[in-house]
Amino acid sequence: MQPVCNGGNAQVAYRGHSQGRRWRRKLLHNGAGVARYVGNHPVLAGLAGTLVAVAMAGLTLLTLANGRADALDHARETSGNLVSIISSDLERNVEIYALSLQAMVDGAEHHLDLSAGLPDDVRRAVLFDRATTAAFLGGAYIVGANGEVIASQSGGINRSIRFSDRDYFVVHQRNPAVGLYLSHPFHSRLRDGKLSIGLTRRINDRDGNFAGVALLAIRIEYFQHLLERISVGKQGSVFIAMNDGTLIARKPYSPSDIGTSIAKSPTFIRMAAHSAGSYVAHSAMDGVQRMFTYVHVPGTPLIAVVAPAVDDVLAPWRHRAMISGALTIAFGAVFVVVSWLLAYALHGRLRAQAALMRLAATDPLTGLSNRRALDNRLDEEWRRARRSGQPLSALFIDIDHFKRFNDTYGHASGDEALSAVAECISSTVRRAVDLVARYGGEEFAVILPDTSADGARAVAEKIRRSVQAQDILHGGAGTVTVTVSVGCATIVPAQGANALDLLAAADRQLYVAKAAGRNRVACGPAAVGSVAQDSPS
Repeated sequence: MQPVCNGGNAQVAYRGHSQGRRWRRKLLHNGAGVARYVGNHPVLAGLAGTLVAVAMAGLTLLTLANGRADALDHARETSGNLVSIISSDLERNVEIYALSLQAMVDGAEHHLDLSAGLPDDVRRAVLFDRATTAAFLGGAYIVGANGEVIASQSGGINRSIRFSDRDYFVVHQRNPAVGLYLSHPFHSRLRDGKLSIGLTRRINDRDGNFAGVALLAIRIEYFQHLLERISVGKQGSVFIAMNDGTLIARKPYSPSDIGTSIAKSPTFIRMAAHSAGSYVAHSAMDGVQRMFTYVHVPGTPLIAVVAPAVDDVLAPWRHRAMISGALTIAFGAVFVVVSWLLAYALHGRLRAQAALMRLAATDPLTGLSNRRALDNRLDEEWRRARRSGQPLSALFIDIDHFKRFNDTYGHASGDEALSAVAECISSTVRRAVDLVARYGGEEFAVILPDTSADGARAVAEKIRRSVQAQDILHGGAGTVTVTVSVGCATIVPAQGANALDLLAAADRQLYVAKAAGRNRVACGPAAVGSVAQDSPS
C-alpha cells in the first residue's frame, strides 16, 4: 500500500509554524527596538537601574514589615496559649480546693458540735478529706467565731493564736453572702511566716449566726511553680494578680513584689476593664515595653498575665532584617552603580557616534558641511517644500581665479583663502534652517528653505560684498583681496522634478556670473517649477 499524506493537516502545521516564526521575529524586533531606544537615551538606563533598585528595596521593606507583624502576631498567639494554660490550671485547682472546702463547711455545720470536745482524730476524719493533703496546701483549718483554730488537718492546734484580724475572717464575719473567698497574701502564723493565700468559706451555727470559717492555706510556691514553667524571654514577665491589683506571683520572682498593689498602673487599668485581651505598653515597674496578654480566671478574682518583651519577640526578626537589609542595600547599590556606569558608557558611545557623524558630514578644512551632508539635506528640504508648496532657493559660490591664487601664493595661502571665504559665508547665512556646504575645491553651496528669489539674491549679494571686503593673509607677502561669483536659483518643487535640478540651475547661473566678468551675482529660473525671471548683475 502507498502511504497517504494528509495535506490539510500539513497545511495547518505549516501555518502554525509560520505564525510562530512571525511571533518570534516580532518579539525580537520589539526587543531590539527597546534596546535601541535605551541605547539612544542612556540616562534611561541609569534611571531604570535606580528604579529597579528602589523597587527591590521597597519590596524588601514591605517583606520585613510583614515579617515584623507576623512575629508580633505569633508572639501574641503564643502568649494567648500560655495564658489559657495558666488560667486552666488555676481554675481546675481552685475548683478542687473549693469542693474540699465545702466538705469542711458541711462537716462543721452538720456533723460536728463545735462546742463539744471530741478527739482530734475524729474531728479530722469528719472535716478533712484527702484533697487537703495536696503538695502546695499549707494546711486546712477550722477557725472558730473568735478567730481561734479549733480543728487542723495536721492535728496540731495552737489555741493561743488568733486569726480574727485576717481579711478572710473579717469579710465572712461581716457578710454572710460572700461565698468562696480568696484572700490577699499573708505571712502564716502557723508556718514560720511563709507566704500563703487563704481560700475560705463561712461556717454558720444552727441559727445561721457566724460560727467561724473553713480555711485552706495555699502556699505562694504553688503560683510561683506554675509561672516558672513559662518561658517569656530574658526581659519578659509573667504574673498573677487579683482583680483589685494585688500581686500574688511574678516571674522574675522578687519577694518584695508579692502583696504589692499595681492597681494604679496604666497597664493594669486596661486589664481590669476587660475580661481578656492583648496590647503593647511600657511596664510601670521597670519601663520595659512588653506585649501584655491577659485573661480573668473564671470563678476566681485572679488575672493571669503573660508579657514577653517586644525586644525579645523581635530579636530574631531584627537579625534577619539586618542581614536582608544589608544585602538589599549592597546589591541595590551595586545595581545602581552598574546601571549608571552603563549609562555613562552609552552616553560616551553616543557622543563618540555623534562626533563621528559630525566628522563624516563636515569638511575638515573649512568646518562646513560636506557634499554628503549637502545631498541629504537638499533631499529633505526638497520633500518638505513640495509638501508645503513653499519656494526653495540654492546658491552656488565659486572663488574667482582661485587656481591663479594658488599658483601665485601657494597652497597654504589657498587653504587660508578657502577658510576665510567659508567664514564669510557662514557669518552671513545665520538662519538655523539654512545650510552652508563646501561642494568641492573652491566651490560652495547654500540651501535656503522658504526663501524667494528676491531673498536669495539679497543673501547672495551680501555674501559677495562680505568676501570682497575680507583681506586674505598669505605668508609674508602682505594681503590680497579675494572675490567670489554667485549663481542663485529659486524653485517651487513640482511632481516629477528632482532636487538636483535646483543645484543645476544655480550652477548655470554661476557660469553666467563668471561669463559676465566675475565678482557678481546671477539669478535665473530653474529647469522646472515656478520662479521669478531675473537678469545678471
